[in-house]
Amino acid sequence: MNFLILIIIPIIVGLYAQYRIKSTYKRNLIIQSKGHITGREAAEALMRSAGINDVQILECQGELTDHYDPNRKQLVLSKANFRGTSLAALGVAAHEAGHAIQHKEEYAPLNLRMSLVPITNFASQLLPMVMFGGFFFGGLGPTLLNLGILIYLILTIFQLITLPVEFDASVRAKKQLLGLGIIENNEIKGVSETLDAAAFTYVAAFISSLGWLVYMLLQRR
Repeated sequence: MNFLILIIIPIIVGLYAQYRIKSTYKRNLIIQSKGHITGREAAEALMRSAGINDVQILECQGELTDHYDPNRKQLVLSKANFRGTSLAALGVAAHEAGHAIQHKEEYAPLNLRMSLVPITNFASQLLPMVMFGGFFFGGLGPTLLNLGILIYLILTIFQLITLPVEFDASVRAKKQLLGLGIIENNEIKGVSETLDAAAFTYVAAFISSLGWLVYMLLQRR
């Protein structure tokens, strides 16, 4: 029963989150904004209004591969969002610009998340070894179990800190898109749908990490 509640249900939630973001994104990708401003132009406008002039805006391949790299000061947008003028493109581009603004303003949760990236990446690399070790040796022994608990504790903390970072970036995106006149009031629905669906994926990731953490803690009993 614990496995069903703590592991299987979060997996289902995660699959639903992925389905929701892809379907919502594709739906709003075909709705063109009235201002016909590209995602690149929107991101540039948001950062310029915040006094940011040292961040490169680059194009990359793939779908929903958009991200902001604070170390290189690069805002990277997938082709559809870099060149596109859809409500989805504007929402995603403005969201990533929101991260750049957070970086400039030294937003505390973003700084904390950045500081945890190295140890989180290391923990993520160890996780497959723990899981495969438990599989091949007929279950997690005390050492592997404790290591698994530590790994999921790190991942859960990271996912928890990620939530305010992502939600804040979306709030900034919607506010700035309207404030700068890039979208009209009746267009905010499509932008909000896209950003809310994306935010739910982070909630699902947190639920999954927390579920595994609690499940492993219960195995120690």
